[in-house]
Amino acid sequence: MELELKKTTLDNYESSGEVTLTQEETTEVIVPDYCPDIARIIAADGKVYIHSRELRDGKAAVAGTVRVTVLYTPDGEGGIRTLEFAMPFNAESDNRALADCVFLDADTHTEFLESRMLNPRKVFTHCKLVTRLTGYQKAPLCFCTDLEAEDRLCVEKRQEQQRVTLLTHIAEKDFTFTEEMNLSPGREGAAELLNSQVSSSVTESKIVGSKLIFKGVFSVSLLYRSVDGKYYTTASELPFSQIMEVEGAAEGCIPSLRLQMTGTDLQIDGDDAEGRQIAVTLYLHAIALLREEQEITLLNDLYSTSYETTYEAAPLSITGFYETFTRRHTVREVLEIGVVADSILSLSACCGAVSVSREGETTVLRTEANVRALYLDEGGVPLVAERSFDITNQLELPEDCKVTASAVCSEEIQGSLGDRGIEVRFPVDFRAEAVSRLKRVCINSAKLDTESTKETAGTPSLVLRCLGKQESAWDLAKKYNTTIAMILAANQLEDGEIPREKLLLIPRKRA
Repeated sequence: MELELKKTTLDNYESSGEVTLTQEETTEVIVPDYCPDIARIIAADGKVYIHSRELRDGKAAVAGTVRVTVLYTPDGEGGIRTLEFAMPFNAESDNRALADCVFLDADTHTEFLESRMLNPRKVFTHCKLVTRLTGYQKAPLCFCTDLEAEDRLCVEKRQEQQRVTLLTHIAEKDFTFTEEMNLSPGREGAAELLNSQVSSSVTESKIVGSKLIFKGVFSVSLLYRSVDGKYYTTASELPFSQIMEVEGAAEGCIPSLRLQMTGTDLQIDGDDAEGRQIAVTLYLHAIALLREEQEITLLNDLYSTSYETTYEAAPLSITGFYETFTRRHTVREVLEIGVVADSILSLSACCGAVSVSREGETTVLRTEANVRALYLDEGGVPLVAERSFDITNQLELPEDCKVTASAVCSEEIQGSLGDRGIEVRFPVDFRAEAVSRLKRVCINSAKLDTESTKETAGTPSLVLRCLGKQESAWDLAKKYNTTIAMILAANQLEDGEIPREKLLLIPRKRA
């Protein structure tokens, strides 16, 4: 006869595919008529904005723009001018690594960007992009928790309690942030914005009802030219809060949030005659992964002391350990410039991809931070110094964890002129996610041969022995066709651990 098993299904998503795409883009741009000729390019950087991501038949397609800013010295005059233009890009996976995925996460960054002057009116830009794609598919967790059987069938069952972490919801939202930014006190008003850096940090998140509320800070830094032709850097932190719909999510869920810029618009407020207010508009895409911790019961073994039993079991893969970390590493280094500097105009830092390795008992995160300083020499000529620094951080994690991490510099870089060059100080935050998968056996179906009772003739009715090193009380009871309760009663033991050194009297339960 077929035994009636109690089955449970829990909602869950799994990361089912990861693809890395690299591509190179080039473009030639004509300097607009309203801009002066280029005498020398000082520096160039690119900000990546993803506009769309979609899945089609297991393939992923991502479209976006690299917004390039070129700072240059104009021909026949001093100072700094800026040239901005867009480089559109499209990235598409050429395999079915993301088959059956229902959600796509994409991240694109510039690994290399260079602009050079072809002539005073034309600029050539070469850019290498790296796009990392992660697909998620629905993977409900199905398992048996218990069984129903009449007492006459004499069925013994073993159940295991297991703590699991389930990715129950994935939510996303596009939103726009608008705010006025005031220039630092004591600074002249802005006549022209030359360059900007924007980073984001989520500081708080919680679920209330069907809403996910999250708060954070946008760090904005600007390089600008004042009315009297001087150059200044100003920075500000702009707090924000947002609400996202997460219908059906439990209030105890653990949210993991990532904000992605899809565009920025920073302009001098036209209503401010002194140029001391900057209108900041940011366009963002928010992705929230909601995880829930649950205690589940697995039915992983059974037998009958009266009838022959057959069953089918299968391994069940579950997330047994999940944790997120933020670790800060403070960098103090020197950019050697080889000339006498008069002043620092701006500082920026960009972190590359994070590698994960295992060294002894620790997990080591490594990244490379590229620091760029724009400064004036003692003759007032704008120059750039760049240097990359290797940065590491260690985590105490189980050896079997899969770790993914990113590194960001989300705060203003501090710098000063010293004898050796430009001394810089800035924090790098490693944001890591550690996941450990467990395999547990779970019974899917079971049958009893109720046509005849178990054949026990010739087997001893009483056995004397100790527990083996790798043996449990369940193993002992199943082997000798008895029950744990009968072993405890026969040896006058209370419920709990059976001492391994104790010689046990093992009675056989008769059919």
